[in-house]
This record gives sequence, structure tokens and C-alpha cells, in this order.
Amino acid sequence: MNDALNQRILIALDKIRPYLKADGGDIELVNVTPDGIVQVRLTGACSSCPMSQMTLRAGVERAVIREVPGIRRVEAVP
Repeated sequence: MNDALNQRILIALDKIRPYLKADGGDIELVNVTPDGIVQVRLTGACSSCPMSQMTLRAGVERAVIREVPGIRRVEAVP
């Protein structure tokens, strides 16, 4: 993984992390694929929340794509 790219993604994740933590969850960066897909792991309450897919798309993915050009999608991995 590209360190500069990872750092930019981590900064974007840090901006939304307080909202996840407020509900008892968190997020970890797992991998960034060469084709611009960010793989994350939702932890804590987020890992089992029925709204986690909406949070992933509407919150996490939108924030990362806005902050880091070239990212196409964010997906959760186990």
C-alpha cells in the first residue's frame, strides 16, 4: 500500500470516527486495492448494526471519496 495514500485515507476516516464512536463503534483500514477500493473493518457496535451498510455508503464512502481523489468505493470486510 502507498503510505501517502493510506495517510490521506486515515485522515478521512478520523473525520468520521467520532460519529461511529458515539454509537459504540469504530473503523479500521484493512487494505487499498490497486483499482481504488478501500477495504475497512467495522468494529464494536458497528460490526453488528443493521444500519452499518447505510453508514458505510452514506457516511464513510462519501467522506473518503471526497477527501481522497482516485478512490472509487469503500467496502467492509470481515
